Parts: sequence; C-alpha cells; structure tokens
Amino acid sequence: MTTIIKKYKWPALLAVALAVFSALIFFLIKSYTYDTTTYFESRDFIRQLKQSDANWNVKILRKKIGVNNNLSLAPPAEAGSRWEQLERLNNAGPLAALWNSRRQGYVDAIKNKTLLVEAFEQHNANLRTALDALPAAEDDIQAQLKALMTGNATERLTAASNVLELTLTTLEYATYVTADKAKEVESQLSELEDYIRQLPASSQPPFITLTQHVRSIIEEQPIVNDLLERINVIPVAQELDSITELLNETQRRTAATDRQYHIYLAVCATLMALLMIYLAVRLVRSYAVINLINHALQSSNDRLEERVEERTRELREAERELVDAARMAGMAEIATNVLHNVGNVLNSVNISAELVTRKLRNSKTLGLGKAVKMMNEHAEDLGQFMTFDEKGKLLPRYFNELVDSIATEQALLIDELAQLTKSVDHIKEIVTTQQSYAGAARLIEPLNVSDLFEDALRMNSGALSRHHVTVIKDYQDAPTILGDKHRLLLVLINLISNAKFAMSHVSEPREMTLGIRIVDRTTLCLSVKDRGEGIAPDNLARIFNHGFTTRKDGHGFGLHSCALAAVEMNGRLHVHSDGPGQGALFTLEIPLELAQP
Repeated sequence: MTTIIKKYKWPALLAVALAVFSALIFFLIKSYTYDTTTYFESRDFIRQLKQSDANWNVKILRKKIGVNNNLSLAPPAEAGSRWEQLERLNNAGPLAALWNSRRQGYVDAIKNKTLLVEAFEQHNANLRTALDALPAAEDDIQAQLKALMTGNATERLTAASNVLELTLTTLEYATYVTADKAKEVESQLSELEDYIRQLPASSQPPFITLTQHVRSIIEEQPIVNDLLERINVIPVAQELDSITELLNETQRRTAATDRQYHIYLAVCATLMALLMIYLAVRLVRSYAVINLINHALQSSNDRLEERVEERTRELREAERELVDAARMAGMAEIATNVLHNVGNVLNSVNISAELVTRKLRNSKTLGLGKAVKMMNEHAEDLGQFMTFDEKGKLLPRYFNELVDSIATEQALLIDELAQLTKSVDHIKEIVTTQQSYAGAARLIEPLNVSDLFEDALRMNSGALSRHHVTVIKDYQDAPTILGDKHRLLLVLINLISNAKFAMSHVSEPREMTLGIRIVDRTTLCLSVKDRGEGIAPDNLARIFNHGFTTRKDGHGFGLHSCALAAVEMNGRLHVHSDGPGQGALFTLEIPLELAQP
C-alpha cells in the first residue's frame, strides 16, 4: 500500500498543480474581461436613441403646421458598433431571450412609426397644398365677381360673402376639427355649388378650384390628425426604457460574477503558493537523497560497464555467425535462381539439339553411299553405265538434287546451331548476371526490342507449339535501346514460359499477346498478356515473393528473379489480373535510354 502511494504521489501532485494553475489563469482572464466602459457607452447610446425619437416627434409637429419639410430620422453616428456592443453584452446567459424580445420590440416600433410617418407626410403634403392655395383661390373669385358687370349686384355681393365665409369656416375646420364644423362647411359648400351651376361655363373654373381645395381639406385633415395620434401612441421611448432596465440588470449580474471570479482567483493563488512552498521543501529534502543515490549509481555504473563489455563481445561473436548464415542463405538463393533460369534456357537447347539430330537422321546424304557403291561396281564402264543404263542415267540428276538438299540442310543446321550457341551463351550470361551480387558489372549494349522478344519466343518455341499457343504481337514502338540484354531476356523468357503454363489447362483459344510501347518518352514498357487461369486477388500482393507458387511442380523462383532483375535495371515488374479465369498481364517498365544512331 505504501509503495502504491509513493508511486502515484508525485503524478497526483503534478496533476493538482496543473489544475490549480489552469484555474488561476482562467479566473485571471475572466477578471480582466469585466469592463464598465461598455455598460456606460451602451447607456449613452440608449439615451441618444431616445433623444433622436424626441427630435423626430418635434419634426412631425412642425411639419404639421408647415414649419419643417424634412422628416428623415438619421441614426446616431456609431449606431452599428453600439448595437453590436449591446448584442455582446446581453445576448448571452439567462437574459438572452428577454434581450432578443425587447430589441425586436424596439425594432418593430421604429418600423411601424416609420410607416405611419411616411403616410403622414403624404397626406399632410396634400393638406398643406390645399390650405396654401385656398386664400389665393378666394382672391381670384373676389376679383372675378368685382369685374363681372352682368347679373344682379345683390347676388354678386351675396356670392362674395358666401365665398369669404366658406374660406374662413374651412380654415377654422383645419384648425379645430369637429363634426359640427364639418357639417357647416358641407352646407356652405353645397350653397356655393348651387350658385356655380347658375354661372356661365366661362366663369365657373375659379369656383370649381376653390371647391376642390375645400373638399381636399375636409378629406385630408381628419386623416392627418388620426395619423398624428397613432404616431404619438407608438411606444418607442417605452421600448428603449425596457432595454435600459435590461441593461442595468445585466450590469448588476456581471458585477456579481466579477466579484465571484476575484474570490476564486484569491483562493487559487493561495493554493498555488502553498503548493510552491511544499515543493520547495520537498526539493531541499530530496537534494541530500539524490547525492546518496548518485554515489551508489556511480559504483553500480562501474560494474555495469564491465558487464556491457562482456555482452558486447558475445554480441559480436553472434553477429559474425549471423553474417555467415546470411551469406550461405544468399548463396543458396542465388544458386536456386541460376538453376531455374538455366532450366528455362535448356528447354530451348534441347529443342535445337533434337532438331539437329532429326535433320541428320533423315538427311538425304544417307543415299550418297548407295550411289557411290553403284559407281564403284561399274568403274570400268562408268561412261556407258551412266549413258545407257536406266539407273545410271538417274545419277547426275540425283547428284544435282543432292547438292541442293545438302545446301538446304546445311543452312538449317547452321541456323539451329547458331540458336543453340545463343542459348548456351545465354546460360553463360545467366551465371555471369547472377554474379552481380558479388560485384560483377553489367554489360550495356545496343538492343532491338523486337529482336529480344523474338529470341525469347524462339527459346520457348517448342513448348508454345506443343500447347498450341497463338502469339499476337502488339508492337507500337520497337526502338533500339541501350540495355542489359541477358537480364531482359531472363525476364521475357520467364514471363512467356509462365504465360504458357497459365494456359495449359484452359480450353481454346490459347492466345498470348506481346506488347511494346513507350510511355511519356521516358519509360519503355514490355508486356506479356495471356488468356489463362488468372490470379486470385489474395495472391497478387505476394506473387513476386521468393518461393511463392500456385503450380504443383513449381518452385517460386522465376518471378522472384524477374522482379530482382527489373530492380537491378532501375525498373519494376508489376502484374494485373481481374481474377481467376480472367487471364493476367505482366508489364516490365524500365527507363528508356535510346541508342545513338
């Protein structure tokens, strides 16, 4: 139990110290976030909004009496930033929903008031136009009546009096709108309209203009008064007061939270100081213990160095044994690869040797002994025998045909022997190539790529014929390159041989496609594609591993050696198959190095 406590004591102290320090930093940052400036700026902004609303009301009243023509309400200069300040101050915590409600109430009040002010401005403009034009219209009528010389003078005076009375009554109605005054104006207007209908058409326009202005005043004045009353009851100031109350409550809560943060900060600082004192005491006490332990460690270190030297000697000996074992394993793998590759070429050697033997066994030169024997039997009368004897007559033609046949057989034998020599040379080069592991240099020479494929096909020709494999040559480009002939032949022979084996158990047709192409002018791609048994997806990743094979009589060395040869030529060998029964495509990619012409 004591051991467990000692084991976890320091980690626990470290965790407590980190927790206290993190809390200290947190409360310190929180204590600095409290700023009363934002609160006072927000209060001042609300006061400006209330002042702006009061100024707007004054503008509306002055507009009603025709003193002011501008009713636009411009917000305070810093309205955007101040609203953002209010959002940050109130749109968090338990009062967020209340803040959004009151802010929306203010916005809705301003929107409604704006709509009413626009309507007020329109109707008030019509009213002021009619009121301003009414005296001028009355003056025009009075002037017309004075100038009118026809008719009864008493009627003209009565009409002039009625026009003046209608004008004064309308102006009184515009000042104090009452139902009685509206009836009085309507009565006077009806009497004047009766009089207008008695006048000639040429004298009616001034009277009609006057009546239009009077009716406009009668219609617009109640609307303007109603809009003004509705504007005055919109609670913009009350909404601002509610926002101010919310702001005060937010400030009160923020101040209380700040006081709590300062208390927590003092507690954390005290705990941190106590921990520092405790750690200082522990460090002082530990210093003496550390000195004692150092002396013990020094003596132990001396003994350990002796043991390390002993172990080092043992490890070096084991390393030498491992190197020898690895060398033997590498030699075994190289020998296996050599035997496999030589075995592939020996198939071609056997075929060439069999063809030479068959040609010699069936050679027409075997009949030459019989012809010579016949000539020896008639040595004394050879001329007469070849001239008159039926068999003798055939000898010259036989000798001519024999000469042609010998020439043909000689050409075929020379060609087969040349192929046999090539195969033997390739066997020799396989051995030389495998010696590259021991530091032998590669032979780089100009090579025709299509000729390489032809050599590889010739070395597999017998097996391809026995298995009835059709070879399709898809040579897009066949350049002359600089390369390692025998490493390339090693790869191509193995790939063709594997493709032949892959199609040995499939039905007709058995087709093998050989491809040559150049990619991006930098890479030469040589491909061998078969329509054989295909490769399972699980086997694709390990098909080039040493010893891996799916054939009963296989040994898993061919493709492994091909992959190694591709790497030695700074290239790579890869395979693609869509699965069992779908065939396979092997592609050798090497850097393209064209031979100089």
